[in-house]
Amino acid sequence: MKLDFLRNFAEERRWIQGRIILVVCLAFVIAAVLVGRMATLQLFEYDRYAARSQDNRIRLAPIDPPRGNITDRRGKVLAENRPAFNLIIVPEQVSDINSLLRQLSAIVELTPKDLARFQQARTSSRSFQEIALKFDLTDIEVARLANDRHRFPGVEVQPRLTRHYPFGGSASHVIGYVSRINEQELRDSDRTRYRNASIVGKTGIEKAYEDRLQGYLGIAQIETNATGRPLQVLHQDHPQSGEDIQLTLDMELQQAAEAALGNWRGAVVALEPQTGAILALVSQPVFNPNQMVAGLDQDTFQALANAPGQPLFNRAISGRYPPGSVTKPFLGLAGLATENFGIHETLNCTGVYNLPNVSRTWRDWRPGGHGRIGFTQSVAQSCDIYFYELAHRMGIDLMHEWMTQFGFGQATGIDLPSERPGVMPSTEWKQNRLGEAWFPGETLNVGIGQGFMLSTPLQLASTTAMMANRGRPIRPHLLLSDNSEPPAPELESLTLKDERLWQLAIDSMVETVHGRLGTARAVGADLPYKIAGKTGTAQVIGLGPDEEYDEEAIEERFRDHAVFIAFAPADNPQIAVAVLVENGGSGSATAAPIGASVINTWLTDLEGWDELSLQSD
Repeated sequence: MKLDFLRNFAEERRWIQGRIILVVCLAFVIAAVLVGRMATLQLFEYDRYAARSQDNRIRLAPIDPPRGNITDRRGKVLAENRPAFNLIIVPEQVSDINSLLRQLSAIVELTPKDLARFQQARTSSRSFQEIALKFDLTDIEVARLANDRHRFPGVEVQPRLTRHYPFGGSASHVIGYVSRINEQELRDSDRTRYRNASIVGKTGIEKAYEDRLQGYLGIAQIETNATGRPLQVLHQDHPQSGEDIQLTLDMELQQAAEAALGNWRGAVVALEPQTGAILALVSQPVFNPNQMVAGLDQDTFQALANAPGQPLFNRAISGRYPPGSVTKPFLGLAGLATENFGIHETLNCTGVYNLPNVSRTWRDWRPGGHGRIGFTQSVAQSCDIYFYELAHRMGIDLMHEWMTQFGFGQATGIDLPSERPGVMPSTEWKQNRLGEAWFPGETLNVGIGQGFMLSTPLQLASTTAMMANRGRPIRPHLLLSDNSEPPAPELESLTLKDERLWQLAIDSMVETVHGRLGTARAVGADLPYKIAGKTGTAQVIGLGPDEEYDEEAIEERFRDHAVFIAFAPADNPQIAVAVLVENGGSGSATAAPIGASVINTWLTDLEGWDELSLQSD
């Protein structure tokens, strides 16, 4: 039986039409949204998405610039870039990594550190990225790998440039070293010059002239696929090499000075008194900067930093020591210039000295004293009693005023990082530093270069040059500039009312080396030129009034430091030297022969006495 008469065809038609209209409207809305979005992308966001699309296709890879070379004054290379080879693995091309590592271990020395670093790098790298397994392959290892290259798919020997120091530890404190840039240095650096893997100067000249030695990064445009795999190099902007720099350092003299210092801990500084050009700057013990280039792990670095003798510590510019009796020519000159002592005045040195109303007794280094003595012999024989009396007459503040004019207690301004200033005390200095009053006995100690007074070997060489120049200061420097003018000194020239006093002070230093009773007379014999010098022995520990110094009974680290300053020839100064030997004992027995050897090497073996004679005539 048919029931069509029960259906409402009009109602069904309206319902179907409503659904059709709804679908059409939804389609229209969706189409409008799509068209609107397409318009937005094409008209308003095209540049942004085009750039992102391009970035997915083209990767910019930095190219490290070659670092500038460092040479000495004769052109000998002190720091250079040399080819090195790294062992590289591309993991996705290797079916069995562990098997490959075992096979490679048979022809290349792989340390546990190498393997651990490789495995750690794998966890943070994509399978198609190159990972270094070993740095700085030897020539034999490179040859072995080349011979067996076909056996190791996914293994490459990649050439690169690495920093190299041909002289090893020699002059290491001057040249310094480079190592991988750290996060703080990278944040503070110019991103056109550095990237995460860049090397940067950490100490010495490498750090002081980082801006000149470091070039500018190059950029390679590399086409990649969707997963980032390199396909081809589209364009390359070559890096800009760093600037080569030449130093005033003379490597032959540097090595001669190191040999003269031998196994002693200490420092030797030699410079040209006329210009301040550093000829040699020795700090021993030394370290090998080549070990630092690839980077040391924290434990190894700490072991080196804390090793006996502290090889990373630059004693020449950062080590502060009591200068001892080498200050006597300067203090004596100040005493004569201020008329606290007469030029012809003498005193009777009995070997003991007492201050008024003070029970303590100060003693001379020579038991029984020197007898009646004046300025010249007080310097030549290093009479302590003369300088106790002179210090007492001048007072600490007048001493401070004059000695700072010579450069004591100040930094020299050398073009090396980490130079420390010395200490030339005064009543104000002690009050500010310790919150205590100054005592008269402390003035006597400073009068012989002891007590609170401290100097670096570099500062002693600088003050010695000022004496050689008769009051004209210099600024020590290591950069050999095309400009003939040396760097401006930190100090002003010192002018005396009676300029003849300079010659008197210099004569007292000549008497020290060449006089019959001079403390350095052993090194002055049979020389074709005159040396103006002064020995010093600086106490490491204090002794009581009734105690005597017994070197054999004292631990080596508590023994006196040996000091010597000099310039030569005395009438035409070409070199000024300062020597400090830690715990070396007597300045005359230990430091003076080292200084004389350096001077003789420069004047006789390297420069030639005949040439200097012609210059002075």
